[in-house]
Amino acid sequence: MTIRRRFAVSGELRPRQGWRRVGKGRRVCHGSNGTHGGDQDVLWWPGQRHEGAEKLRRRKMSHRKFEHPRHGSLGFLPRKRAARHRGKVKAFPKDDPSKPCKLTAFLGYKAGMTHIVRDVEKPGSKLHKKETCEAVTIIEAPPMVVVGVVGYVKTPRGLRSLNTVWAQHLSEEVKRRFYKNWCKSKKKAFAKYSKNYESEEGKKSIESQFEKLIKYATVIRVLAHTQIRKMKGLKQKKAHLMEIQVNGGTIAQKVEFAKSFFEKQIPIDAVFQKDEMIDIIGVTKGKGYEGVVTRWGVTRLPRKTHRGLRKVACIGAWHPARVSFTVARAGQNGYHHRTEMNKKIYKLGKAGQESHTAVTEFDRTEKDITPIGGFPHYGVVKDDYILIKGCCVGPKKRVVTLRQSLLKQTSRLALEDIKLKFIDTSSKFGHGRFQTTQEKQKYYGRLKA
Repeated sequence: MTIRRRFAVSGELRPRQGWRRVGKGRRVCHGSNGTHGGDQDVLWWPGQRHEGAEKLRRRKMSHRKFEHPRHGSLGFLPRKRAARHRGKVKAFPKDDPSKPCKLTAFLGYKAGMTHIVRDVEKPGSKLHKKETCEAVTIIEAPPMVVVGVVGYVKTPRGLRSLNTVWAQHLSEEVKRRFYKNWCKSKKKAFAKYSKNYESEEGKKSIESQFEKLIKYATVIRVLAHTQIRKMKGLKQKKAHLMEIQVNGGTIAQKVEFAKSFFEKQIPIDAVFQKDEMIDIIGVTKGKGYEGVVTRWGVTRLPRKTHRGLRKVACIGAWHPARVSFTVARAGQNGYHHRTEMNKKIYKLGKAGQESHTAVTEFDRTEKDITPIGGFPHYGVVKDDYILIKGCCVGPKKRVVTLRQSLLKQTSRLALEDIKLKFIDTSSKFGHGRFQTTQEKQKYYGRLKA
């Protein structure tokens, strides 16, 4: 009798330690009358691959998948609460000295969402010259105020701060940013620093600091803050302060550009243009402590499972005697720092002008960008705003950072000229049908007293 190398018939050959019984097989023996076989237990060595053994093994598990993609991305670990409420710009666009000086970022506050109707300009597409309905987000962005300039020097370990020059007058809303408790403080922030502008020696020291920036700095950024007092829907009185990089021109031109904007307002249309692709940086809506099914999207266990089914059944091997970081576990969900790239600007609204309204070339109805009854959990948009395609991170009233795109945009989507035909202003609280209050009154008529 001949025993095949990859199989052993139980009872006639003692199997080595580590062989597994996988089911019934055929006993193989060679004789003068050919090959004869009989049903016997088949033993299979785990390291070996054999078609018959594989088929037998799979018959035991009718629906089991042996390979599948993991649940949840590991690219966003650790999934914990963000360290800061405001989105941090970790990289600014590459500088081009041949272009004029310009700011590269801005701050705004998320108001809410609506939808628009427009014609698609995409030759060759089935949607070309046809109407499409798209969701848009309104971000209110009052002008920011420049209160300082900071220079950086390149080192082998990255950028190092060289010097910071502040303006003479700082408003109360930005001074609050430097205090934990404004009411109990003496409110003397920048009192000594502002006196440097009054004396001759102080002016000379400030000028020497500007000269130092021009001589040694390689990166120039302005310190600008939001005018949060204009945001009537927000209870917060403390302004959001951030560094915005100045791109274009020489270092001397950048310093002069920043100096010329001290204590002046910069509107959003001075930073971004219509149809431009931008990136949005912010902190997502917080969800609190969540389980593995919600947090990672793992499959629920069968109904009859003991002690719960919204769990991960096996969290790893006995050794190594610790749980791997790749295993889905319960924990914090939401309130994460995220960057969304390539959001197209559909409209820039200027306060007090027709661009602030929702009037288009096709829809001449006089109506404001704010829907009937205001944006839920926000209110009325009174200042400058920006209309972007799609959604953005965070709940209503959250501060979001708007940044110019890091890459050169060449796609048809990025270069498409957007012409809005209709902006919806019906109530966002329930099923709104009317675009204006006048339209609603005309439909229902005079109500009884």
